[in-house]
Amino acid sequence: MENTKLLTFARTAFKNLFKKPATVGYPYEPAKFPEGMRGHVEIAGDQCICCGMCMRSCPPGAISVDRAAGTWTIRRFDCVQCGNCVHVCPKKCLTMAPGYTAPDVKKSSETFKASPLPSKPAARPDDGKEAVRPAAQVAGGK
Repeated sequence: MENTKLLTFARTAFKNLFKKPATVGYPYEPAKFPEGMRGHVEIAGDQCICCGMCMRSCPPGAISVDRAAGTWTIRRFDCVQCGNCVHVCPKKCLTMAPGYTAPDVKKSSETFKASPLPSKPAARPDDGKEAVRPAAQVAGGK
């Protein structure tokens, strides 16, 4: 019984000497990400209008948008890479890039400057007069 186990082990070890390794040589070869991998969120800040749709659709609340300051902030370690923010973005300025979040010793956030929506135009002074047409003109009269 002992000899058969030893022979089985020796045969397996000898076969593995001439086989290609099952793992990848990561530091020496670039990582190949599988098709359909979600990766991490990237933003094109010059296209962002700070609407906040991504912030409202983020399940863990990893994204925050400050419309007044025109900033978009993400906490990478809170993000679950679900892609909801990418799907709801009306300007399509968010994308899922292949790759992993870089390791770090503390949780931090990244802030990007965005181009906020233009503010509403100031109301024009109209001297207190309202532009109301008489009912006869509205109804098709004189």
